[in-house]
Amino acid sequence: MKIILVLTLIYIAVATAVPRRTYDNDHQHKRSTPPKNPAEPLGYTEAETTSEYWRQVARNILASKLTETPVLTKPKNVVLFIGDGMSAQTIAATRMYLGNENKMLSFEEFVNLATVRTYCVDQQVADSACTATALFSGVKTNHGMINVPSEVPFNSCGSTGEIVGLLKWAQESGLATGMVTTARVTDSTMAAAYASVTNDGWEDDSYVRADGCDPTKDPDIAQQLVYGDVGRNLKVVLGGGRRHFIPSTMTDEEGKHGSRSDGRNLISEWKELHPEGEYVWNRTSLRSVSFSRTERLLGLFESSHLKYRLEVLEQGSQMTEPNLPDMVAIALRMLNQHNDGYFLVVEGGRIDTAHHETRPRLALEETAEFSRAVDLVRTLTREDDTLIVVTADHGHTMTYNGYPSRGSDVLGIAGLSDEDGLPYTTLSYANGPGYYTTYKEENRGERVDISKINFKDFRTQYPATVPLDEATHGGEDVPVYARGPMAHLFRGNMEQSAVPHLIAYAAEIGRFRK
Repeated sequence: MKIILVLTLIYIAVATAVPRRTYDNDHQHKRSTPPKNPAEPLGYTEAETTSEYWRQVARNILASKLTETPVLTKPKNVVLFIGDGMSAQTIAATRMYLGNENKMLSFEEFVNLATVRTYCVDQQVADSACTATALFSGVKTNHGMINVPSEVPFNSCGSTGEIVGLLKWAQESGLATGMVTTARVTDSTMAAAYASVTNDGWEDDSYVRADGCDPTKDPDIAQQLVYGDVGRNLKVVLGGGRRHFIPSTMTDEEGKHGSRSDGRNLISEWKELHPEGEYVWNRTSLRSVSFSRTERLLGLFESSHLKYRLEVLEQGSQMTEPNLPDMVAIALRMLNQHNDGYFLVVEGGRIDTAHHETRPRLALEETAEFSRAVDLVRTLTREDDTLIVVTADHGHTMTYNGYPSRGSDVLGIAGLSDEDGLPYTTLSYANGPGYYTTYKEENRGERVDISKINFKDFRTQYPATVPLDEATHGGEDVPVYARGPMAHLFRGNMEQSAVPHLIAYAAEIGRFRK
């Protein structure tokens, strides 16, 4: 007993002599943002400082939820929107870019919301080829492959086992089909709507040959758009990618060389195949289309991707290409001539490319433009006959972080680091070329002072943690928003490959055709 008593007294003496850190000290949040200047306007309303304000917001939301009733009829039309690389963080940051934290993008007002898991068969973090295959054909496959089963090797010649999906099912059910994108029409996401290849880089025959395959046995993506079972039956195709349709010996309307090595001009071949159709290459010719005389429309507005919206706006009166809402409006007018309904696919393709470049101002403007296109379709269609589904193919590594005050510029500085005293941005990337604007070349463990960097310039690359030539995709789940007949099917968390099956069930196409 004496020994126990002595040890106890020693423990008490030591415990009282050494001050213990409290739980609060271990976990307290340090304010990294300087206090707001009292002279600056608040980023919130006075009403928001009251508890009753938030209770009333909740009551309004509840009342709205209680009045929701699903539309259980078959939709006449379907519009599938894909924001390439449009992560949840991108959507949240775009709200602030457009106004404030309370802002909602057009598709966020849809009452039906699901999340989907985006991995490939062979990769945790997906590329656009395997995710687009999941979204259009309802099957997961390997990275880099489009509408080919995962047991087929990547980049293999003479592959078999083509998978068909939504647009094929829609065409078999008598629906008019079309596609609109701000990227190349042969790029991975849109290619999955109509093509099948073991390498998503095979946009024209020169790339097929470079990989040692025979383009006569492995048709390139552009050729499949013109002659494939789905591609040749599309009523509307609008986007970029002219270079993959014309030979390397020829220049397009803007003086840029093609890239085909077979000498073929697929634009001319498309015109011969569709004498009832019209080909357009700029904004003026698109707006001049005669709907009474045109049954098909092919629009290729750039050699590669369309320009970023902010680049086009910078040109002012020199603008030569349409924006996304322009193209969507024309596509709807074309497809509405078909009395039996339509299936339209729309891609905001340059959200993704901006994120790869670690240029969030470009990505957020492209997301805002994407939201405007969704709002246009919502305005021009009826909720009781048109199913609208809005989603992304995958996420990105951009984070929305720090403790910036309400109303702060989401594209600006979040605060100062309590370690090195230097500022950091609200938006940053896990990896990418922006690393070199963040760390000194001679000592990459030491950050540079970014306070002199012009973040108002949309060309500015934002900080990245790991140096890469371009930022990678993110592996997080992405949202799915739905409105219209049978939209209630899109709720909960699911595999991305389930999305086209739900659409097919709602529209009674494919194996659900009656």
